[in-house]
Amino acid sequence: MSEIKKIPVRSEIPVEDTWATEDMYASDAAWEEELATVAADQAFAASFAGKLGESAANLFDYLSQGEKVSSKISLLANYCMRKADEDTRNSTYQAMVGKFYSTMVAFGAATSFDTPEIMAISDETLEKFYAEKPELERYRRYLTNMRRRKEHILSPAEEKLLAAAGEMASAPDDIYGMFADADITFADAVDAEGNKYPLRQGNFVSYEESPDRKLRQSAYENLYDSFASFKNTAAALLNAQNKQQKFFAEARKYPNAFEAALDRTNVPTSVYLNLIEAVHQNLDKMHRYVRLRKKLLGVDELHFYDVYASLLADVDKKIPFADAKQTVYDALEPLGEDYRKILAEGFANRWIDVYTNEGKRSGAYSAGAAVHPYVLLNYTGTLDSQFTLAHEMGHALHSYLSNKTQNPIDAQYVIFVAEVASTCNEALLMEYLLKKTTDKRERAYLINHFLEQFKGTLYRQTMFAEFELNIGRMIAEGKTLTADVLCAEYKRLNEMYFGPDMVVDDRIAVEWARIPHFYMNYYVFQYATGYSAAIALSRRILSEGESAVKDYIDFLSGGCSKSPIDLLKGAGVDMTSPEPVNQALQLFDELLGEMEELTKDL
Repeated sequence: MSEIKKIPVRSEIPVEDTWATEDMYASDAAWEEELATVAADQAFAASFAGKLGESAANLFDYLSQGEKVSSKISLLANYCMRKADEDTRNSTYQAMVGKFYSTMVAFGAATSFDTPEIMAISDETLEKFYAEKPELERYRRYLTNMRRRKEHILSPAEEKLLAAAGEMASAPDDIYGMFADADITFADAVDAEGNKYPLRQGNFVSYEESPDRKLRQSAYENLYDSFASFKNTAAALLNAQNKQQKFFAEARKYPNAFEAALDRTNVPTSVYLNLIEAVHQNLDKMHRYVRLRKKLLGVDELHFYDVYASLLADVDKKIPFADAKQTVYDALEPLGEDYRKILAEGFANRWIDVYTNEGKRSGAYSAGAAVHPYVLLNYTGTLDSQFTLAHEMGHALHSYLSNKTQNPIDAQYVIFVAEVASTCNEALLMEYLLKKTTDKRERAYLINHFLEQFKGTLYRQTMFAEFELNIGRMIAEGKTLTADVLCAEYKRLNEMYFGPDMVVDDRIAVEWARIPHFYMNYYVFQYATGYSAAIALSRRILSEGESAVKDYIDFLSGGCSKSPIDLLKGAGVDMTSPEPVNQALQLFDELLGEMEELTKDL
């Protein structure tokens, strides 16, 4: 039996393959010094209590100082969180994150008076303030959006109490992160020859992509068996997360947490519900794809450990990271040279933490720090890893352009538009790769990857969204989210979405326990809506050229200067209609038909 393949520790990763956290703070000590200054900022901000409605000067001074402090806090957060994610077992950075959160809770409690006071200013008085102090116009959009939610703002005393509860409210998510990324362990995966492979969440999908079905099955069973052994703990955490969302929603006079979450980003709930309905109307296409996968794999039963396996394994190839960067750069040529100059800057200046190491946070993300974005990958050399690079750099350039173009108070785009830039990059990469190949098998391989993106993003994320919506309704009805309740609902949805040709077993029923997005408060639906918008935008960019690119760059540069719906309308997509989702699923149908034709003799 061969030796178990070793995952490197953090110190063994070459510096050039790690992100440059020193661009934020030269050392942990420098971060500590900056954090200590927040106490003075807190005292200064608290001195305005009871005075914001007295004069335009007071309101401007408070908002302008607050804007500066928010930028400082964002950088402090980015540093400690990025360092903590490098190795989630590192107690030093766990402690720094905890210290940061404690500081922020205290700051939030001390400044909790501001929203009620701003809400209490009459429209007439506020307009007078704008006239008296023109500099206050800088904050008009911010103030208008805040006052939009006036009926959900409480008294200063109540707001202070809710702010003080913030650290406690984050406990389910914090505990889940430690459980899922640092503490839970898995038995080694074993291949058909008896070779052992260390199993982590970060490398699980790479094993599931293996042509060795025994390795896929072993990794699948070992991962989900470990989660199943903690399913009651995981259920208690998810129940607590939903309970705290319910508490804060009701405290703010919303009918439920769902309404509260979407109102926060100014997205109509109909967008969420339209998505689910549109996908339900197109489940036949997903079921058809599952049947094709079963046929091409040549298996009597299709299991969930077969859903990532390549349907054309002999076309698989390893893609070195340098090659992946070059391909992504070439594929994004339609977005113009200004866009690609920023992309090249990120590639050359350590914006990216590339490879897996022991304890590193699983998955991938981009964080938009003021100095430059930071991208976490767990790159494995697969085609999927290359697409993840394109995806996360889409986020990164969205953040970069918004930060560069907008005032700090208007730079942070809301999560509803966050997935558009990332998936538009993926769509452009796929179009580029398809145009480059004339080989029938390679084309089928690429089309299958495109179909997998639809399956994983539009269908699967909508299934997650429906699960989150349904368990939220259970909580609203006073039910407790036990492991049995969660497993039953999750299994039911898998049966609906994947159809009769997929074996839906009891292991997949516990998959909810490994999905961190269920702690992000109705976030996941935006992957599916963002994907639909991105498909529409990528096609407009390729067909219309410069005018469409200009609209798209304006969208990327928009931050939160307009509502998310209006930002997308400016780029040419109306997400209040189900049409973008239906159009995307029509493309899925067309690609599926071509895939069936290309593989009919295989």
